[in-house]
Amino acid sequence: MSAQRIDLIRAALQQALAPSTLEIEDDSHRHAGHAGARDGRGHFNVLVVSEQFAGMAPLARHRAVYAALGGLMETDIHALSIRACTLSEQG
Repeated sequence: MSAQRIDLIRAALQQALAPSTLEIEDDSHRHAGHAGARDGRGHFNVLVVSEQFAGMAPLARHRAVYAALGGLMETDIHALSIRACTLSEQG
């Protein structure tokens, strides 16, 4: 299921944000037994490097990522750690 979720997350972010770099880490194993993990949704870390973030405040970038993921936030993702930047900011 984890690989399938990662594929869904990757497809949604690539379509919406056309990232030059996209890294997705499934961190669910570290949250076994956590109350939020009981519903079967996962914990993920993402690095999204996209020029679409140029001129956007950090909160707006996070909102863009959440918007791109849409319903996955309700069905597949319990927790999401986001690092969103432009190519020039990556470092």
